[in-house]
Amino acid sequence: MKQLRARVRAIATLALCAVALAAHAQQNYPAKPVRIVVPYATGGGSDILARQIATGLQGLWGQGVAVENKAGASGNIGTQDVVRAAGDGYTLLLQNSTMSSNLGVYGKLPYDPAKDLTPIMVLGVTPIALAAHPSLNVSDVKGLAALAKSKPRTLSYGNCGIGTPQHFVMELVKQKTGVDATPVGYKGCSPAVTDVLGGQVPLAIVSANLLAPHAKSGKLKVLGVSSATRYSLLPDTPTFEEQGLKPFDFNIWYALMGPANLPPAVVSKIAADVGKVLQDPRVKENLATAGVEPLSGDAAALNKLIREDNQRYVDLAKSANIKE
Repeated sequence: MKQLRARVRAIATLALCAVALAAHAQQNYPAKPVRIVVPYATGGGSDILARQIATGLQGLWGQGVAVENKAGASGNIGTQDVVRAAGDGYTLLLQNSTMSSNLGVYGKLPYDPAKDLTPIMVLGVTPIALAAHPSLNVSDVKGLAALAKSKPRTLSYGNCGIGTPQHFVMELVKQKTGVDATPVGYKGCSPAVTDVLGGQVPLAIVSANLLAPHAKSGKLKVLGVSSATRYSLLPDTPTFEEQGLKPFDFNIWYALMGPANLPPAVVSKIAADVGKVLQDPRVKENLATAGVEPLSGDAAALNKLIREDNQRYVDLAKSANIKE
């Protein structure tokens, strides 16, 4: 009995030490460099946000904060890298709504977002916009619907990849307008923009920020924007809702996450400090120029957003027959 009691006391002591060490580590977070994994190529909204946040956090923390782009498999490669990392706050993920659209396309993911990732915060949004080459001679979705009706099965549209949020938004436009257009998937939004500028495809649906300079120069006509309110970089372009496609509020969201079991104290620390970075006037200006609109939200808000978008993409995938 004495030996058993001694063993119990020893185990209890070790447990208390472990708790104390964990608490100490959280209080001193970060005690070493942190990496933010972006599961997409450089230059997109996720990458821009990650780099702004990393620069700001370095100043606050006095630690290195590196951004690693691990693109591939529609964001799954980089995300799985984070899923496999230790839940200590030193590996973070800057994900976007492509994660939810992937679920709609494939029916399941190689990881479970609810179990394998810790939500930290919502960061911002970028709407999606539909553009036409000037030779198409249309200026809004009503004109596009009339053209499609007069020339059935002749239109095509470029998107940022089959199963991306942009692809889903155009399929929703088609459902609400009756426009008949064949999707052409590209490896990213930029090639789709290049081809609609060159007239290789008459239409393209991409992240709205990429279209702003071409709309201003008159090289493209932007027919509509997916957000419920007008987009700051395209103030003269009506939303789809303004054109009668109601309800229609479909944005690309950006969010910060970590591996499973991230300590609550670390989550709170990261969220508070990232919030400070996003309030910096220079960061605000840079993000506004890049077309990323702020949308603040804590871990609970992010969880709700992911659940709702997961269901929305799954439902739309079924109704539009979007699959791999």
